[in-house]
Amino acid sequence: MRHLNWKEAPTIKKVTCTNTEAEKFLVSNVLTVGKEYEVKNETEEFLFIIDNTGNVGGFYKNYFE
Repeated sequence: MRHLNWKEAPTIKKVTCTNTEAEKFLVSNVLTVGKEYEVKNETEEFLFIIDNTGNVGGFYKNYFE
């Protein structure tokens, strides 16, 4: 259950949000364009970051640079 410790895990890198335009999901309430986020885990398709709510969330990589 490694995902339970992601919030306290060291930051892998930092990314900046470039857009919040999603087809299926509402992400504009937890991401801010231009804000820098700490990446806690990464897969081929997703970045797991600490979002605006203060919790770790998984988002598609196309929202960040």
